[in-house]
Amino acid sequence: MRLLTYGIFSGTLFLLLILSFPFTLHAFRCGDGLVSVGDSKGRVLIECGKPTFKEKVGDRETRKKGTGTKTKSTKSSKTMEQWTYNCGKDDFIYILTFEGGKLVKEGTDGRGRGASECKGRN
Repeated sequence: MRLLTYGIFSGTLFLLLILSFPFTLHAFRCGDGLVSVGDSKGRVLIECGKPTFKEKVGDRETRKKGTGTKTKSTKSSKTMEQWTYNCGKDDFIYILTFEGGKLVKEGTDGRGRGASECKGRN
């Protein structure tokens, strides 16, 4: 009986741990194309076509400290850019955020209007 109780407890604990991690399972579907976090701007452009709107939203600076006998810090800057896709009145407006050329975030900004501009490659 003790073994059965331990098995149930450990299974429940495992499930709680798995569910506590923030998984990003989102992917943006544009026509037959599908893009997700980590894809390059080039891949998104090939799969989804030109966005309805593009805007630069800033630069993110990062600093790295060196290790070892020579302590040298390096500074780098990555451009932040948002691409907006209007997927029409029966769908949403999608905002794709890029950092340094890589897709880092997908989100929505209300309902779309008019005809869909999320055709993907045809």
